[in-house]
Amino acid sequence: MLVAASAAFALAFAPGALVGTSSSRASVSMMAKSKAIPFLDAPPALDGSMVGDQGFDPLLLTNVVPIKWAREAELKHGRVCMLAWAGYVFVDLGLKFPSLPQPMLLSGKDFPAVSSLEAHDAAVDNGSFILLLWIIAVVEILGGIPKVFQLLNDPDAAPPGDYKFDPLGFGGSPALQEKEIVHCRAAMLGFSGIVTQSVLTQAPFPYTYNGLSEIIPPLQMQELPGICASGLKNYCS
Repeated sequence: MLVAASAAFALAFAPGALVGTSSSRASVSMMAKSKAIPFLDAPPALDGSMVGDQGFDPLLLTNVVPIKWAREAELKHGRVCMLAWAGYVFVDLGLKFPSLPQPMLLSGKDFPAVSSLEAHDAAVDNGSFILLLWIIAVVEILGGIPKVFQLLNDPDAAPPGDYKFDPLGFGGSPALQEKEIVHCRAAMLGFSGIVTQSVLTQAPFPYTYNGLSEIIPPLQMQELPGICASGLKNYCS
Protein backbone atom coordinates (compact mmCIF):
# COMPACT_ATOMS: atom_id res chain seq x y z
CA MET A 1 0.00 0.00 0.00
CA LEU A 2 2.79 2.35 0.97
CA VAL A 3 4.71 1.46 -2.19
CA ALA A 4 1.69 2.15 -4.42
CA ALA A 5 1.13 5.53 -2.81
CA SER A 6 4.81 6.41 -3.29
CA ALA A 7 4.64 5.37 -6.95
CA ALA A 8 1.54 7.50 -7.57
CA PHE A 9 3.20 10.49 -5.90
CA ALA A 10 6.28 10.04 -8.08
CA LEU A 11 4.25 9.77 -11.27
CA ALA A 12 2.58 13.06 -10.49
CA PHE A 13 5.95 14.80 -10.93
CA ALA A 14 7.13 12.74 -13.89
CA PRO A 15 8.19 14.68 -17.04
CA GLY A 16 5.24 13.32 -19.03
CA ALA A 17 2.78 14.70 -16.55
CA LEU A 18 4.45 18.09 -16.64
CA VAL A 19 4.29 18.16 -20.44
CA GLY A 20 0.59 17.30 -20.43
CA THR A 21 -0.18 19.98 -17.89
CA SER A 22 1.85 22.65 -19.68
CA SER A 23 0.30 21.83 -23.05
CA SER A 24 -3.23 22.15 -21.67
CA ARG A 25 -2.36 25.48 -20.09
CA ALA A 26 -0.81 26.65 -23.36
CA SER A 27 -3.97 25.74 -25.28
CA VAL A 28 -6.06 27.80 -22.87
CA SER A 29 -3.71 30.78 -23.01
CA MET A 30 -3.56 30.64 -26.81
CA MET A 31 -7.33 31.21 -27.17
CA ALA A 32 -7.84 34.60 -28.84
CA LYS A 33 -9.54 37.27 -26.78
CA SER A 34 -11.79 40.03 -28.03
CA LYS A 35 -10.01 43.33 -28.56
CA ALA A 36 -13.09 45.22 -27.40
CA ILE A 37 -13.87 43.05 -24.37
CA PRO A 38 -10.59 41.37 -23.35
CA PHE A 39 -12.15 39.07 -20.75
CA LEU A 40 -14.34 37.41 -23.42
CA ASP A 41 -13.24 35.10 -26.19
CA ALA A 42 -13.14 36.64 -29.65
CA PRO A 43 -16.23 35.85 -31.76
CA PRO A 44 -15.23 33.28 -34.40
CA ALA A 45 -16.65 35.31 -37.30
CA LEU A 46 -14.74 38.45 -36.32
CA ASP A 47 -11.28 37.48 -37.49
CA GLY A 48 -10.04 41.01 -38.21
CA SER A 49 -10.32 40.69 -41.98
CA MET A 50 -13.08 43.32 -42.23
CA VAL A 51 -12.41 47.03 -41.84
CA GLY A 52 -13.60 48.32 -38.47
CA ASP A 53 -13.57 44.91 -36.82
CA GLN A 54 -12.91 45.51 -33.12
CA GLY A 55 -14.06 42.10 -31.95
CA PHE A 56 -17.19 43.50 -30.29
CA ASP A 57 -19.99 40.96 -30.38
CA PRO A 58 -20.79 39.94 -26.80
CA LEU A 59 -24.10 38.33 -27.85
CA LEU A 60 -22.39 36.34 -30.65
CA LEU A 61 -24.91 37.56 -33.19
CA THR A 62 -22.40 36.91 -35.96
CA ASN A 63 -22.77 33.22 -35.23
CA VAL A 64 -26.37 33.53 -36.40
CA VAL A 65 -26.33 36.38 -38.93
CA PRO A 66 -23.86 36.25 -41.87
CA ILE A 67 -21.12 38.79 -41.27
CA LYS A 68 -21.54 40.47 -44.68
CA TRP A 69 -25.25 40.93 -44.09
CA ALA A 70 -24.54 42.38 -40.65
CA ARG A 71 -22.01 44.86 -42.10
CA GLU A 72 -24.47 45.86 -44.84
CA ALA A 73 -27.10 46.60 -42.18
CA GLU A 74 -24.59 48.46 -40.01
CA LEU A 75 -23.50 50.72 -42.84
CA LYS A 76 -27.06 51.38 -43.98
CA HIS A 77 -28.29 52.31 -40.51
CA GLY A 78 -25.16 54.36 -39.86
CA ARG A 79 -25.51 56.37 -43.06
CA VAL A 80 -29.17 57.03 -42.35
CA CYS A 81 -28.29 58.19 -38.83
CA MET A 82 -25.57 60.53 -40.07
CA LEU A 83 -28.12 62.24 -42.32
CA ALA A 84 -30.78 62.08 -39.60
CA TRP A 85 -28.55 63.69 -36.98
CA ALA A 86 -27.66 66.58 -39.30
CA GLY A 87 -31.26 67.03 -40.42
CA TYR A 88 -32.67 66.87 -36.90
CA VAL A 89 -30.28 69.48 -35.55
CA PHE A 90 -30.32 71.88 -38.51
CA VAL A 91 -34.12 71.96 -38.61
CA ASP A 92 -34.20 72.89 -34.94
CA LEU A 93 -31.61 75.57 -35.65
CA GLY A 94 -33.97 77.14 -38.19
CA LEU A 95 -33.12 75.51 -41.52
CA LYS A 96 -36.33 75.17 -43.56
CA PHE A 97 -37.14 74.64 -47.20
CA PRO A 98 -38.11 78.14 -48.41
CA SER A 99 -40.35 76.81 -51.19
CA LEU A 100 -42.30 74.37 -49.02
CA PRO A 101 -45.79 74.33 -50.57
CA GLN A 102 -48.60 75.81 -48.52
CA PRO A 103 -50.82 73.84 -48.22
CA MET A 104 -49.20 70.42 -48.68
CA LEU A 105 -50.35 68.76 -51.89
CA LEU A 106 -51.03 65.34 -50.39
CA SER A 107 -53.36 66.47 -47.64
CA GLY A 108 -54.65 69.91 -48.46
CA LYS A 109 -53.68 71.01 -44.95
CA ASP A 110 -51.21 73.64 -43.90
CA PHE A 111 -47.79 72.31 -42.98
CA PRO A 112 -47.23 73.32 -39.34
CA ALA A 113 -44.06 74.93 -38.08
CA VAL A 114 -42.93 72.17 -35.74
CA SER A 115 -39.73 71.04 -34.08
CA SER A 116 -37.85 67.95 -35.20
CA LEU A 117 -39.32 66.03 -32.29
CA GLU A 118 -42.87 66.86 -33.40
CA ALA A 119 -42.21 66.45 -37.12
CA HIS A 120 -42.95 62.71 -37.26
CA ASP A 121 -46.46 62.99 -35.84
CA ALA A 122 -47.17 66.10 -37.90
CA ALA A 123 -46.07 64.36 -41.11
CA VAL A 124 -48.28 61.38 -40.29
CA ASP A 125 -51.25 63.64 -39.59
CA ASN A 126 -50.99 65.61 -42.84
CA GLY A 127 -50.24 62.53 -44.94
CA SER A 128 -46.82 63.56 -46.26
CA PHE A 129 -45.24 60.39 -44.84
CA ILE A 130 -47.11 58.38 -47.47
CA LEU A 131 -44.80 59.75 -50.16
CA LEU A 132 -41.74 59.05 -48.02
CA LEU A 133 -42.94 55.50 -47.38
CA TRP A 134 -43.22 54.82 -51.11
CA ILE A 135 -39.79 56.29 -51.82
CA ILE A 136 -38.12 54.14 -49.14
CA ALA A 137 -40.02 51.04 -50.28
CA VAL A 138 -38.88 51.48 -53.88
CA VAL A 139 -35.26 52.00 -52.83
CA GLU A 140 -35.28 48.91 -50.60
CA ILE A 141 -36.99 46.68 -53.16
CA LEU A 142 -34.81 47.73 -56.08
CA GLY A 143 -31.53 48.19 -54.25
CA GLY A 144 -31.42 46.81 -50.73
CA ILE A 145 -32.93 43.35 -51.14
CA PRO A 146 -30.95 42.43 -54.31
CA LYS A 147 -27.77 43.61 -52.60
CA VAL A 148 -28.31 41.26 -49.65
CA PHE A 149 -29.00 38.28 -51.93
CA GLN A 150 -25.86 39.12 -53.90
CA LEU A 151 -23.74 39.26 -50.75
CA LEU A 152 -25.05 35.90 -49.53
CA ASN A 153 -24.75 34.01 -52.82
CA ASP A 154 -22.05 35.61 -54.96
CA PRO A 155 -18.45 35.27 -53.73
CA ASP A 156 -17.38 37.98 -56.20
CA ALA A 157 -20.00 40.49 -55.05
CA ALA A 158 -19.00 44.04 -54.23
CA PRO A 159 -18.27 44.62 -50.52
CA PRO A 160 -21.13 45.46 -48.15
CA GLY A 161 -22.27 49.03 -48.54
CA ASP A 162 -20.61 49.44 -51.95
CA TYR A 163 -23.21 50.80 -54.38
CA LYS A 164 -20.67 52.39 -56.75
CA PHE A 165 -21.82 55.82 -55.59
CA ASP A 166 -18.80 58.10 -55.46
CA PRO A 167 -19.56 61.29 -57.39
CA LEU A 168 -16.63 63.18 -55.84
CA GLY A 169 -14.11 60.42 -56.57
CA PHE A 170 -12.87 59.87 -53.02
CA GLY A 171 -12.23 56.19 -53.69
CA GLY A 172 -12.71 53.31 -51.31
CA SER A 173 -9.38 53.03 -49.50
CA PRO A 174 -9.28 51.07 -46.22
CA ALA A 175 -8.57 54.31 -44.35
CA LEU A 176 -11.73 55.95 -45.66
CA GLN A 177 -13.74 52.81 -44.97
CA GLU A 178 -12.47 52.85 -41.39
CA LYS A 179 -13.49 56.48 -40.97
CA GLU A 180 -16.93 55.82 -42.40
CA ILE A 181 -17.72 52.90 -40.11
CA VAL A 182 -16.49 54.85 -37.07
CA HIS A 183 -18.72 57.80 -37.98
CA CYS A 184 -21.63 55.44 -38.66
CA ARG A 185 -21.38 53.96 -35.19
CA ALA A 186 -21.03 57.38 -33.58
CA ALA A 187 -24.04 58.67 -35.53
CA MET A 188 -26.26 55.80 -34.40
CA LEU A 189 -25.42 56.55 -30.79
CA GLY A 190 -25.60 60.31 -31.35
CA PHE A 191 -29.02 60.28 -33.01
CA SER A 192 -30.42 58.06 -30.28
CA GLY A 193 -28.99 60.49 -27.74
CA ILE A 194 -30.49 63.69 -29.17
CA VAL A 195 -33.92 62.13 -29.62
CA THR A 196 -33.87 60.88 -26.03
CA GLN A 197 -32.75 64.30 -24.78
CA SER A 198 -35.45 66.01 -26.83
CA VAL A 199 -38.14 63.87 -25.25
CA LEU A 200 -36.79 64.33 -21.73
CA THR A 201 -36.22 68.09 -21.84
CA GLN A 202 -38.74 69.23 -24.50
CA ALA A 203 -36.13 71.89 -25.24
CA PRO A 204 -34.57 73.12 -28.50
CA PHE A 205 -30.96 72.53 -29.48
CA PRO A 206 -28.76 71.56 -27.63
CA TYR A 207 -31.63 69.67 -25.95
CA THR A 208 -30.64 70.41 -22.35
CA TYR A 209 -32.70 71.94 -19.55
CA ASN A 210 -30.54 75.08 -19.34
CA GLY A 211 -29.19 75.44 -22.86
CA LEU A 212 -25.51 75.71 -23.71
CA SER A 213 -24.54 76.53 -20.13
CA GLU A 214 -24.81 72.82 -19.25
CA ILE A 215 -22.37 71.94 -22.03
CA ILE A 216 -19.98 74.88 -21.72
CA PRO A 217 -19.43 75.44 -17.95
CA PRO A 218 -17.97 79.00 -18.25
CA LEU A 219 -21.37 80.19 -19.49
CA GLN A 220 -22.78 79.38 -16.04
CA MET A 221 -20.45 81.85 -14.31
CA GLN A 222 -22.06 85.04 -13.10
CA GLU A 223 -18.69 86.51 -12.23
CA LEU A 224 -15.15 86.05 -13.45
CA PRO A 225 -12.87 83.74 -11.53
CA GLY A 226 -9.83 85.13 -9.74
CA ILE A 227 -10.36 88.79 -8.87
CA CYS A 228 -14.16 88.60 -8.76
CA ALA A 229 -14.15 85.47 -6.66
CA SER A 230 -11.79 87.12 -4.15
CA GLY A 231 -14.44 89.65 -3.13
CA LEU A 232 -13.23 92.64 -5.21
CA LYS A 233 -16.45 92.73 -7.19
CA ASN A 234 -16.33 96.48 -7.64
CA TYR A 235 -13.37 96.10 -9.96
CA CYS A 236 -15.07 93.58 -12.24
CA SER A 237 -17.67 95.77 -13.88
